[in-house]
Amino acid sequence: MNLIEYLQIETMSISKEQVELLLPISDIHLQPFGFLHGGINGILIETACSIGANQHLSSPQYAVGVDLHVNHLNSAQNGQLRVIARPTKIGRSIQFWAAEIYLEKENKLTPAHLIANGSCTLTVRNEST
Repeated sequence: MNLIEYLQIETMSISKEQVELLLPISDIHLQPFGFLHGGINGILIETACSIGANQHLSSPQYAVGVDLHVNHLNSAQNGQLRVIARPTKIGRSIQFWAAEIYLEKENKLTPAHLIANGSCTLTVRNEST
């Protein structure tokens, strides 16, 4: 079982222009005080950005994260998180992606539901390296 499976991250949509993932919050995602652990935000952002970056590549190339920035804007204790990642710049050897994480309320995403945002820089590698 890999990290994505263990944390129960679900894929909603994948394209070169946007990646959407969903995470139903459960006890395994919470820190000792009962709030979403900030590391989960980082995992969601880097995962969505990495999936998107790899849509622009073909074997033997793949993208891996080399820099991650996360801003924790609000807390969450239950519900579903939706992360949306979009490319900022796609280059031959490096890609920049930005992502936002929302706490879904009645299947709506509004600025008031934004709990985190961030960015991820990814480098392009070859399977042989």
